[in-house]
Order: sequence, then structure tokens, then C-alpha cells
Amino acid sequence: MIVSSQKTVTETADMMCNVIDVQYQLCLAKDQQNMTPSTPVFDSISTEISRFESVVSCTETLNETAVESSAAKPFPCIRSGSYADIGTRLSMDDEHIRIDDLSAHLGYFKCPSSFYAVFDGHGGPDAAAYVKRNAMRLFFEDVDLPQISDIDDIFLKELINSHRKAFLLADRALADESIVDSSCGTTALTALVLGRHLVVANAGDCRAVLCRKGVAIDASQDHKPSYFPERRRVEELGGYIEDEYVNGYLSVTRALGDWDFKLPLGPTSPLIAEPDVQLFMLTEDDEFMIIGCDGIWDVMSSQDAVSLVRRGLRRHNDPELGARELVMEASRLHSADNLTAVVVCFSSPNPVESCPPQRRRLRCFCLSEEARNKLKSLFEGN
Repeated sequence: MIVSSQKTVTETADMMCNVIDVQYQLCLAKDQQNMTPSTPVFDSISTEISRFESVVSCTETLNETAVESSAAKPFPCIRSGSYADIGTRLSMDDEHIRIDDLSAHLGYFKCPSSFYAVFDGHGGPDAAAYVKRNAMRLFFEDVDLPQISDIDDIFLKELINSHRKAFLLADRALADESIVDSSCGTTALTALVLGRHLVVANAGDCRAVLCRKGVAIDASQDHKPSYFPERRRVEELGGYIEDEYVNGYLSVTRALGDWDFKLPLGPTSPLIAEPDVQLFMLTEDDEFMIIGCDGIWDVMSSQDAVSLVRRGLRRHNDPELGARELVMEASRLHSADNLTAVVVCFSSPNPVESCPPQRRRLRCFCLSEEARNKLKSLFEGN
């Protein structure tokens, strides 16, 4: 009776541990369809840098909620952690950036700001390393952002266009063979937090994912041949898809560098560096964001990654450890690539009751008469 009672209590505790999180997510999942970015992905796939020198009018109008005064709501309390592992590869071609206080580095943003990025190199580490080394210059120092006391729609449009320009300038710089070999390239994803505004720019298959009350919200789109709009764009530009590779050569449809592939077509190459840019307004429901290279997403869905990190943060409240646990789980799932993850927390996790420690479960076995006789004979030395 004691063994049976212990087993019942333990099983009940296990069920409660699982039900807490499952019920919580099910109650919120029905709202996921309404959880869209404050602006859609900005269209147009031009690679002409010159058009960014003049005033660019966006084809979509920013929602009023995306440009409301940042003073209307408290700013998120930013803290982050990261972890990278070479995985099964012979070299480490991933790079990342993690700056929780961007204002301290630049000095001209009037509100709390942070900047994060991941770069997944291919053909060697040089292209990813170059973009990381020059990121501050490319994204902030060489652009003429308006000096304003508040974030308005004009500022956000200029900021989005400056990010597009930075991607294209980095791509053009990598065409110089004195910097990197022409066969070297990198995917890139950047995430800039200004007050409650989040700007995500992506070219390639790195990914940013928001956790909104436990539900995974993709903040970027993977640029792969399996994504139909990208496949169609490649084919319209004269390229082809062979075994999910662009022209049988590259597994992504957008990247910086790779000029041996882009030449002699240049701007009309099916492989482009223009990023997709999305703008979000962070709310109190946004708990954290994960950005990671494709080694993570090759073996895990966005929701699986969010659920794993969320459970970890509820236990230890440490984004650095959360990033490490995510990388270790991807490794356990046999990811064949370099692994890099950055976890950015916007708030402290809600306290939850910890589950009682599991007790060792006892199992009862019934021995047959023949087995009992053999054991008896063994004990008696026969």
C-alpha cells in the first residue's frame, strides 16, 4: 500500500507540472492569429544602393500604435545571454553581437536601446567576421539618423532604410577580394530595440522568434528555396532550384558576399543581399526573444525553442544559461551545423510554484515458481 501511494502522488505531481504549462499555452493560443507585427514586411527587392541616398517613401504606412510615444508605457528591462558551439563542423563560422546598452556605445539615442545580431558564414569564417567587426560603423556611424527627442514615423522609416542600406553596403564591401575570398559569404540577422520598438532585419536563414505569453511569434522569414515567394523570385531572375539549392550551389536565397556566385550579373543575380525588415511594438506580454543561426532551427521548431527557454528561465532566470540549454538541446538532436543562440529578456519570468521533487519509483515484480526455485538453489550454493 505504501509503494502504491507513493507512485500515485508522484504521478499526480508529474501531471500537474505538465498541465500548468500546457493549459497556460492553450488558453493563449487562440489569440495567436491576432499577434502580428505592427507593420508588414516591407516589399521591394532592389539592390540599387543609390536609391537610399535620397528620401525613400515606404509603400506601407506605419500603424499609429507603432509610433506612439515611448513615454506612454514603461521601457522593457533588457538583459541578455548568448552561447555558441562549433558542433560537428571542423571550423566555427558563426559570429554574434550582444549589446544591452547601445546608448552607452553611441551616445545619441534618447531612449534605452539595445542591439543584437547573428552572422552565419559559409565558405569560411571571413565574411561573418568582417561584418561583425564593422557592424557599428555600417549600421550606425555611417548613417545620418535624425536627432529627435521622440521616436516618430519619420525616424522609424529612416531607421529601416538605413538598415537596408547597411546590408547592401556590407555586401558591396565583401566584393573586394582583399577583404575576403569571393567564394566566402554570410547570412545576417540584426535586432535593434529602441524603447518599446523592435526592428528586425534579415537576409538568409537565421531566425528571430518572440515569446509572447508562451506563444512563439516568428519575427523574421527564412530565405530558403523551400519558401515559395523566394523560389519564385529566383526563377523569375533566371535562376533555378536543384535539390533545394539555388543553381545547385547555395542553400539560401539571400546572403552577403558570395561574389563568385553573383558575378557577372551583380544586381540582377538571383542571390541578393537585400534584407526583409519588420517592425514590432513590444508589449508587456513579450517575455523574451531568441535569435539564432540555422543550426538551431534545422532541428527545432520556433515553438519548441521558446517552450524550452521559457521553462529554463522560470527555473533559473538566467538568459545566458537559457541560451546554453537551447544550444545543448540542438546538439542532442544531432544538428550538423555550428550552433549560436542569443536570448534577450524583456521582463522577469512570472513566478510559478515549483513541482515537488520526483521520488524514485518502485516497481513490483512477480516471480514464477520456477524462478523462485532457481534463486533458492542459487542462494543455497547448489
